[in-house]
Parts: sequence; C-alpha cells; structure tokens
Amino acid sequence: MTMPMDLLQRLTGLVGSAGVVTNASDLEPYAVDWRKLFPGKPACVVRPTSTEQVAGIVQICRESGTAIVPQGGNTGLAGGAVPDPSGTQVVLSLNRMAAIRHVDPVGLTIEAEAGCILKVAQDAAAAAGRLLPISLAAEGSATIGGVVAANAGGVNVLRYGMTRSLVLGLEVVLPDGTVANGLRRLRKDNAGYDWKQLFIGSEGTLGIVTAAVLRLLPRPKHAATALLSVADPAAALRLLALAQDELGDQISAFELISATSMQLVARHAGLKAPIAEGEWFVLIEAASSLAGLREAAETMLGAAFEQGIALDGVIAESGAQAAQLWALREHVTESEAREGKSVKHDVSVPLTDVPRFLSEAGEALAAGAPGTRVNAFGHLGDGNIHYNVLVGADHDAGVVNRIVHDVVAAFGGSISAEHGIGQYRVGELARYRPSTEMELARTIKRALDPDNRLNPGKVLLP
Repeated sequence: MTMPMDLLQRLTGLVGSAGVVTNASDLEPYAVDWRKLFPGKPACVVRPTSTEQVAGIVQICRESGTAIVPQGGNTGLAGGAVPDPSGTQVVLSLNRMAAIRHVDPVGLTIEAEAGCILKVAQDAAAAAGRLLPISLAAEGSATIGGVVAANAGGVNVLRYGMTRSLVLGLEVVLPDGTVANGLRRLRKDNAGYDWKQLFIGSEGTLGIVTAAVLRLLPRPKHAATALLSVADPAAALRLLALAQDELGDQISAFELISATSMQLVARHAGLKAPIAEGEWFVLIEAASSLAGLREAAETMLGAAFEQGIALDGVIAESGAQAAQLWALREHVTESEAREGKSVKHDVSVPLTDVPRFLSEAGEALAAGAPGTRVNAFGHLGDGNIHYNVLVGADHDAGVVNRIVHDVVAAFGGSISAEHGIGQYRVGELARYRPSTEMELARTIKRALDPDNRLNPGKVLLP
C-alpha cells in the first residue's frame, strides 16, 4: 500500500527530509526484529530530534488514522518494535534523540533521552564515579527508551531489581499527542498516582517514552567472580543460600548454566570452562566498595566444597579472567543459534520451585515432543530461566510452547520474565493470564488509546 502523499508531506514538514526514511533498502533495518521472526513493512520511518517533534508526529498520525510503532534499538526478543506487513504503519524511531541531559553524582541520578544507547549512559555514569546497574547482552545497541518500555532485566536483577526499580521519572508522549512531563529526580514522591509505572513495561502500547530519570548507585571498588560446578539445580539453590549467608547483598549476579549450554559454547565459540565438567554450572559475581570481598568469596567457596555443594570451582584472579568466565555465559545464545532451530522460552517460577520445574518440564517434553533437547540457562538468583528447546524439522513449535508454558502455569509462574510479550507471546498471554487481569489491561489501553493507534497487535490481542 502506498503511503498517502499528504501524510508524508506533513511529516517531512515537521522533521525535515533527513528525518523521514522512505527508500526500501533504508527501511530494512527498521522492518524486522533482531531474531528475524517478524518481518514487517513500514509505510515510512520518522526520526524526530525532540519531544515536541514526537508530539507533532503523534498528532499528525492521529488525524490521519495512521498507526505508530515506536522503536528504539530494535534489540527486543518478542517482536514488539516492528510494524506489521500491511505497509500502513509508521515507525517512529527515537535514535536521533540520544542526549544525556544531566548526571548528578551526589543525588545519584542520570537523565537521558530515549534514543541514548544504554552503554553510553553506563559510561556517563562511570565517568562520574557512579553505576547504572542495568546490564544486558544488547547494551551496546539497546536504548534507554526501549529499556524502559520493555522493563528490561539482565544479569543484575538479583541485587538491583528490574528497570522499573531504577526509574525515578519519565517524559511520555501520550496517544493524543499530549506530553506528560514527570522528569522528577525525587526518591520520595507520594503525591497522587505513580502514573509512570503504567508506561514502564508497556512496550510502547500506552505512550512513547521520550526521556527518563534513572537512579544511579555508588560504583563498587571491588568485585569477585567465581564459576562452580554442581550436581543439579537443587545443589545450585543450596549454593545460593550459602552465598547469601556469606556475601549478603553483595551478590549482583547468580547465573545457572546447564552442561548442554557449556557444550554448545565449546562447540561453536571455542570456549571451555576452566573447571571439571559437571551437569550444571553456576556463575557468581559479587561487588562491594569495602575491602575483604575476595576473602569472603574464598570463604564461601571453601564452605561449598566442605558441605559437598560444589564439585569444582575457581575464583577469577583478575578482571581479564572474570571477563573470560563471563564469556562462557554470554556466548550461550549465539552458540545455540549456530546449533540449529530452537523454541525459546523466557520464564520465571518461584525461586525454590526451579529444580522441580526443570525436572517436570523435561519429563513433559520427553513425553510430548520426543527428540527435542533442552538448553536451560539464566538468572537463577531471581527465578528467571531461559528454557530453550532445540528442535528438529518435524517438531511443532506450538506444541513445544504449550508443553513448557503449561508446566510454568502449574507452578504459578510467568511466560515472560524479562523479554516482554510483543507479538511473539500475545496469544499465550491471553491464554494464561486470568481474564480479570486481561480485562483490566484492556480497560487501561482503551482509556489511553481508544483508537488502538499506538503499537497495535502488541501485548494485547485486538
């Protein structure tokens, strides 16, 4: 479908010719998600440079009845930031709004525009001697607006919480073009509804985040990273309890990695764990501004051996060695992709139920989808497991999804722990969320976006 000329002219008049992309080859990066599961076709891409321009774009599209798909770094894993194939939707890219507006090292805040790359914001915080603790595999391309809209997780959730826990203020353009400016740097603000929470994790379906104030923390001076092998996930949980006793809230990451994951990394990335092979591995990182962290980590490791919890283990002797240990974890997803087709699940269950979930899900797959292989890894410290299933050509992804998600539901878990719903899980959300919760979500959507013009088809079924 050809884009109406008057709409194109109005958008170009607002943002200039450099701010509108219409050439087919130039549209390609905006048209498909990172995993290339959801190819779309934008009518055009509009790239504003200010909040006022975003508001103007929304108003123009509203008047013409055109749907808008907000897009940041387009690194999401649920297809939530790409248009449908109709050729009628406008992609609103925020990548030209990339300024860091303010860093306050004493008040521990950073204010950044939505198109600011997460790594750039991290570096700005580090330059001020502070820490922005959101840490993702895609931090070199993910943007602040996308991170907020997706309520991104990552490896540091155990200590610092999801993105939601770090947002102090937001600037949002609403579906009618109104700008809601709540860029307050306050730690305590109990005056009325905390409306910003509606937009964190809404995946661009309720409003367009144009800037955010995020909470910073003092930058730790010491870090300790250890890799251990354990017999099973139950032993990994006992190790977590021991680490909590010995290291307390200094634990920033506690990652579970299966033997399958390690084998894939060895085969496709050429990396091998520097400890004896086991069925399961745990990568632990702790950080502190106080001396004595390494000694505490060594005490924890010794106790894990004495109590028979850990089979083998090593503590990094340097930052370079710590990076080598982390590389094992960071190459799992890439190595899995090189192995072949997989059906991915980003799930969470109550922490103490993780061992039983892994066991029962494996049994259910063996019975209902024989011949599949499980590649399980993820953030055990917060109950989030990336439960990916390697499949063959004769396996039905829908059947695999249903098997895994039925087990997740039986444990009172979530079918999306940190990746969001997008269009990838929109049908599954409708199936597993209670009807009362779904109707509440629809009520909110209708109140803010009654014409369903903002990122339609994402999160909620029409």
